[in-house]
Amino acid sequence: MPSDIPPITFGTFFHIYNRGNNGENIFVQERNYAYFMELWWKHTYQVFETWAFCLLRNHFHVAGFFKNKEDLEGLKIKEPSQYFSNFFNAYSRGLNIATQRTGALFERPFKRIPVDSEAYLMRLIIYIHQNPQKHKFEDDFRDWNYSSYHELTGNTPTRLQRDKVMQLFGSHEDFVRIHQEVQPLEDIYDEE
Repeated sequence: MPSDIPPITFGTFFHIYNRGNNGENIFVQERNYAYFMELWWKHTYQVFETWAFCLLRNHFHVAGFFKNKEDLEGLKIKEPSQYFSNFFNAYSRGLNIATQRTGALFERPFKRIPVDSEAYLMRLIIYIHQNPQKHKFEDDFRDWNYSSYHELTGNTPTRLQRDKVMQLFGSHEDFVRIHQEVQPLEDIYDEE
């Protein structure tokens, strides 16, 4: 693993993101977005708390918490990055079959950055939700259907950590207000 890619560790918040190999789209058909999330939950839910996500045509972003090892009793524990590797392989295999393509779909290794403060986590969640506006897929990020923003602001059952996210921002009203007040953020990293 390159030295600039930190290992995933238990008990740590991370920004997980990746894009299509050579910048190609990872979502080719409308149904791919739902399939991606179905596999995401299947492969990560037991070990990773998803706090926010955004799926764009050629890349995605997720913010979440890799659970503490002691909270995973009863599970056969793998290396933390293996859960994501299994997810990437399953999604790639499904998309390749559906679209009759071959070869690697995602860049390797996938990007991950530890999140070391609440302020940074809040900024990251806003950045993730505003990504469709930043990339000019929508004039208003709230119009994008493939992010966690509406699921977090709604009241339907969710696997997202809605209560924890609202507590982080103070309240539901503060979450909505802060997202509206903050202008679309520039990259919070030098390279995406």
